[in-house]
Amino acid sequence: MSRNGLLIDYHYCTGCLSCDFACNQEFGFPLGQSGMKVAQHGPWLIGEDKWEYLFVPAVTELCTLCSKRVKSGKLPTCVQHCQAAVITYGPLEELAKRMVGKTKHVLFSR
Repeated sequence: MSRNGLLIDYHYCTGCLSCDFACNQEFGFPLGQSGMKVAQHGPWLIGEDKWEYLFVPAVTELCTLCSKRVKSGKLPTCVQHCQAAVITYGPLEELAKRMVGKTKHVLFSR
């Protein structure tokens, strides 16, 4: 049986926080806690007319990969509600293959 995880392409994350809000709605976490938090980095000037301005979805220890949702045939709530479609759920082996040659991707497993 293959293990599943999340592939997050933070190069295109817009910082909408839909993943964070959806996780909180799904699990009813207290204010400030979530299985997914979005960190903002920048804006910083890093070169002539070049800026660092990223939003990085970070999976926390509270994440269960929505095991109950997945068992019922649904996607994890962060994946379903990601407005920029930058979070993908699936077998780790397949997700790792999708990372080849890409930058600003992270792979999360439980």
